[in-house]
Amino acid sequence: MPHLILYDGVCGLCNRLNRFVLARDRTDGFRFAPLQGKVAGDVLAKYAKDPADLDTFYLVTGWGSSGERLLWRGRAALQVLRELGGIWGASRVLGLLPTVLLDLGYRIVARSRYRLFGRHAVCPVPSPEHRAKFLLDGAPTGS
Repeated sequence: MPHLILYDGVCGLCNRLNRFVLARDRTDGFRFAPLQGKVAGDVLAKYAKDPADLDTFYLVTGWGSSGERLLWRGRAALQVLRELGGIWGASRVLGLLPTVLLDLGYRIVARSRYRLFGRHAVCPVPSPEHRAKFLLDGAPTGS
């Protein structure tokens, strides 16, 4: 089952992260959904999380399977790196840090992300070759 990244669709940093993952996702293991869309709302409702909290990045591992699990903030980011493998798997070392420290670092970046990386007026449209990996209303954006 693929992993689902839930991200702030208008955030420049989040969209750069998506491009980073797409360029390194050798196993086709990731799908993407903006927090502003129906898919994110439906998924997060199951976990009593608020999709309007745009300062939080989520990863749903094993999305749609019986072993589905929701990670957020620092733990989600580290798991994405682990799943990419290769040199990015070295991020396991950071997993030894307490969640409170990981999330502190995450929050510092999240607080200034619009200022440092910009903000789009609307969610950018993914490139044609990646469009099927982005879900808005329950279907890939290219469908």
